[in-house]
Amino acid sequence: MKILHTSDWHIGKTLYNRKRYEEFEAFFAWLINTIEQEQVDVLLVAGDIFDTSTPGNRAQQIYYRFLHRVAASTCRHVVITAGNHDSPSFLSAPGELLKTLNVHVTGSIPDNPADEVLVLRDAEGRAELIVCAVPYLRDRDIRTVEAGESVEDKSRKLVEGIRDHYATVINIARQQRMAHSSAIPIIAMGHLFVAGGQTVEGDGVRELYVGSLAHVPASIFPPDIDYLALGHLHVPQQVNSTSVMRYSGSPLPIGFGEARQQKSVCLISFEPHTATTKPTVRLISIPVFQSLERIRGNWEDIASRITALSAENSQAWLEIIYEGDEIISNLQERLQLAIEGSALEILRIKNTRIISQMQEQIDDRGTLKELSVNEVFEQCLSANAIPPEQQTELRYTYQEILTALQEEDINAAE
Repeated sequence: MKILHTSDWHIGKTLYNRKRYEEFEAFFAWLINTIEQEQVDVLLVAGDIFDTSTPGNRAQQIYYRFLHRVAASTCRHVVITAGNHDSPSFLSAPGELLKTLNVHVTGSIPDNPADEVLVLRDAEGRAELIVCAVPYLRDRDIRTVEAGESVEDKSRKLVEGIRDHYATVINIARQQRMAHSSAIPIIAMGHLFVAGGQTVEGDGVRELYVGSLAHVPASIFPPDIDYLALGHLHVPQQVNSTSVMRYSGSPLPIGFGEARQQKSVCLISFEPHTATTKPTVRLISIPVFQSLERIRGNWEDIASRITALSAENSQAWLEIIYEGDEIISNLQERLQLAIEGSALEILRIKNTRIISQMQEQIDDRGTLKELSVNEVFEQCLSANAIPPEQQTELRYTYQEILTALQEEDINAAE
């Protein structure tokens, strides 16, 4: 039996206002071919299907066209769970219809935890795999708020809530396995940030919870899980150096920080009719559908690299980070002249020399465009000389507000 694990599609994602529908379509065409070539039985998608809670028509069309094509392939089952970018109700709305295509969708925690535990069957109707389709666990789903709680109390309760939820669904899966066969593997899905996970600058990965629970310990997962299919982090990686606890990573580079990253999907294979449920895992590299390149340095470095790319007839999208000592006021004009006549396209220019001059003027409109919301907040703490002992609580409160605003955006779309 073969299972393909992927996540963080972020269909509809733009890059500095540049639409990327052609890339998404190319990826899904490749994914269908891979499913057919590898004779995949089950496809797992661990959250962040769309980039926003209200995806546009083109994004929806790409998604449903892909599911229709999967249903006509060798793949018998598709299991999709919601991520923090997804609207639970939007994702779940066509759930009953999608079941007729053997596409199982879990948008949010159901009233009955047993509904998260799927027993998937082979072509002859025999149980062959148990999947715990756990979606992104929202704060309000797993933690009760009490007046006067400390940061440590909130973090502890969140960890306990996530641990208890996985313990519940895995216990149900364990009972299902006993009712069928001890050789049936158990796979769990999740969309969260496990401690030690690797991210890169500009990948757009949001903190899921406030305080220290932004990263949860790997020890929360019960040992009965034969493979843990994770989503949320865009860098393909193992958890705790074990091959059976993995982030598949995003299939497309979400930002220029991922430009040189080899994207992949995970192919998990279980041998049938054996006493062991230990799988083998193989990464399948995803082709690059649109080249991205971050060029940084002084003017000579940047100009030299652009010349080399032009000579290669590259069609890359570029992010330029100017770090030279010379102040170049007409940097954009120079860069446009440098790429003239080539297929290169510059999507972003960051002039660090100008930024460093104006760093104290954080109310300047141009400077704010170069800073993230967290960087602005940190500068406010510094500018107002906030004592270190107060900064921890202020950061927590600030992150709590940001999380609440993100939740309101999703709830407004429900």
